[in-house]
Amino acid sequence: MWKLSKHLKLSRANSELERLLLERTAALQNLSHRLLILQDDERRKIARELHDNTGQTLAALRMAISCLQESCKANSAALAMASDVAQLADQALDEIRTMSYLLHPPLLDEVGFPCAAEWYIEGFSKRSGINVKADIANSPERLPKRVEIALFRVLQESLTNVHRHSGATDASINFQHDAEAAILEIRDFGRGITRERLLLLSGASAETGVGLAGMRERLRELDGNLEIQSDGQGTSMRATVPIRATSPPAQFEGGGEVGLSALA
Repeated sequence: MWKLSKHLKLSRANSELERLLLERTAALQNLSHRLLILQDDERRKIARELHDNTGQTLAALRMAISCLQESCKANSAALAMASDVAQLADQALDEIRTMSYLLHPPLLDEVGFPCAAEWYIEGFSKRSGINVKADIANSPERLPKRVEIALFRVLQESLTNVHRHSGATDASINFQHDAEAAILEIRDFGRGITRERLLLLSGASAETGVGLAGMRERLRELDGNLEIQSDGQGTSMRATVPIRATSPPAQFEGGGEVGLSALA
């Protein structure tokens, strides 16, 4: 009788621990999801401020320098100095615009993922020197907003990893979708990933890194998944998202005023 009572107590204790573990896991996933949404809001806010404020200030500076150049035509030394300043102002303006668009490209809000993806891939190829062949399917209907943001962040992170780690000079992007699912595949033709490293990346340990963990979390919230395959001929990442994904709960929308710049 004593043994039976002890067994029941242990069983109840285990059940309680399992319940608490499930609650804590759900709470952490909920927090992670909320942080990702706030991160996107903060990126959008910073991008807008860079474009509307800093960008406009630099544009005004560039016009002032043009006026200065006109008044310095009689002084070759002063004109040369003004021309150098004008070149620096142009460079700063280009960098601010690029930074703003990389944080949150206007095309993503205005026309959707396919156009934003093509724009980003073209810019990535110029900046990295990696030749990227893209096959991006388009359609008259927009994907759900959450799906578009998740796919764009997966594209950004994946191509960043290609540039940093693969050693590849060529890569390919394929995006297809129908009424059921959207599928984005990024493949490089580089050195590949060792079997041991691939096993670590397939798990949920700290070895996966923040970027990969973020991609998986975004897709998990949409009931999607991320597959990684690699061999001696390169690495591919395949993100699949069901189109049935709906909008997030209202309490997770907005958040633009929350300071999460460190996460951007």
